[in-house]
Formats: sequence, structure tokens, C-alpha cells
Amino acid sequence: MSVALAEASIDESSQERPQLPPSMVERMTLILDAFPQRTSRLTLEEVARATHLPRSTAHRILDQLVRLQWLEHTSFGYSLGRRAIQLGGGGDDAIELRSAASPFLHTLMLRTGLTVHLATLDGGHVRYLDKLGGRFATSVPSRVGGHAPAHSTALGKAMLAWLHPEDVEERMGCALSRMTESTIVDVNAFHQEMHRIRSSRGLAFEQGECFEDIACVAAAIEAPEGPIAAISLVGDPSTQLERVGPLVLDAARQVSLALFPSLDAMRPRRARDSARGVTRL
Repeated sequence: MSVALAEASIDESSQERPQLPPSMVERMTLILDAFPQRTSRLTLEEVARATHLPRSTAHRILDQLVRLQWLEHTSFGYSLGRRAIQLGGGGDDAIELRSAASPFLHTLMLRTGLTVHLATLDGGHVRYLDKLGGRFATSVPSRVGGHAPAHSTALGKAMLAWLHPEDVEERMGCALSRMTESTIVDVNAFHQEMHRIRSSRGLAFEQGECFEDIACVAAAIEAPEGPIAAISLVGDPSTQLERVGPLVLDAARQVSLALFPSLDAMRPRRARDSARGVTRL
């Protein structure tokens, strides 16, 4: 009788606990399937719960997926990485972002006569999603779909400033490449620049750090979990970018609210976090 009860208990327990897939490929697929869309952010616990994998197993596979760029890992959690997005054609989110930003980019261009950029972070680089021409556009060597080192651009600095220092170093590595004589290549100096940007409400400036004879001002577009893109105005070194900076901040804020209408309700908490030195949008 006791043997029968024990066998019944084993049967019940095996029915309640899903069987783990035997191969690594199946387990990796389970984890990637846990991210329903490009903007999904999941913690380790959420991944383990969604896949029914042991926490230690999920953590080990997540590390491998991050190392191979199938996933990204920041202080906000795990998200789909460059390879997963490219393989899936992941243009839907870029299209949504460009659509939300488009009217504000045009307004910026018309009000200032300057070149306007929209970009996202792609590892340690910025990827240009949009470029609207002003009188200076032909002199700006950027192109839609092109990349530039994030640490050398106002766009990149505007987004990196709101990540934790460990996340910044993970993206940028130990050595910052020199693009021009003005590029910040000292890691300590770069972190000081990040602090200055946060103290300036997120307004980032660049004077000939990526391309000679080009100056930029940028601000990040926010999501509830952090920066997802940035907008910049581009001019020559004589352009008074301090005067148009507030326009860039306002445009970035309007795009953020167009994408995430409830974002304003979160601002008081983020302001308190910033006062305590928490680098979070």
C-alpha cells in the first residue's frame, strides 16, 4: 500500500512540475520566447518563472546569450540584443519611435534651421534612425542607419548619462576610442561628464568630439525603465547651442509622453532619486 501511495505521489509531482527540455538549444529558445516584444525588460526571476527553468540554469544561459549579443543586460533587466533584433527584422519599434518623433523633429528643424538627429543606443554606439536637413546638413557626415561611438556624440552621452556606471563601462569597455583631439578618452573624465549632464537636466553637449567642426546638443527620450533614444541639434562650432538646448529638452519630453502617456506621474519619484544620486530616468 505504501509503495502504491509513493508511486502515486511521484506521478502527481511529475505532472505538477513541467519537464525541463533536454537540449541547450531548446532552453535558449524558451528564454528568447519569454520576451514578447522588442521593448520587453525581464529580471532573472521573471525569466526563470516564465520558462520554469531553475534560477541557476536560467542565469547561466542568460549570461551566454548576453555574451553572444542575443540579449542585453543592464540595471533595468534583460532585453533582446542586437542579434535577436536583426534576425527578427525588429523594425516595428523603430517605426513607432520615428513616427512619434517625426512632428517634433520637423518643428525643431523649422524653428532652428539646424540639422536634427534621432538615434538609439546599439551597444557602445549610437545608431541613427532619422536625419532632417537644415542648412548645415550636407556638412554632417552622419547617415540614417549609420553608427558612431556613443562616448563621442551628444546623442550617446545624453543616453549613457542615465545608465549606472557599471552599465556604461560594460558598453564602452575599458578604452574610449579617440575620434578627434577633443574626444574624451579618459574614463574618469567621462564619468564626470555624465554627472554634469545629469546635473543639467539631461542636456548633453559635444564640440568636435566625433567630427571636426561640428557641435551638437542632445537630450534623451525616456521610457519608464530608462532612455530608449535621443534627439540632437547639429551646427558648426559657432552655433549658440545653449540657446536651443531647452527646445531639444522639450522635444524629447514630448516624444516620451507620446510613447508613454503615464510617464509624467513618475517624474516626482525620479526627481527624488536624482537628488539622492540614483542615476535612473
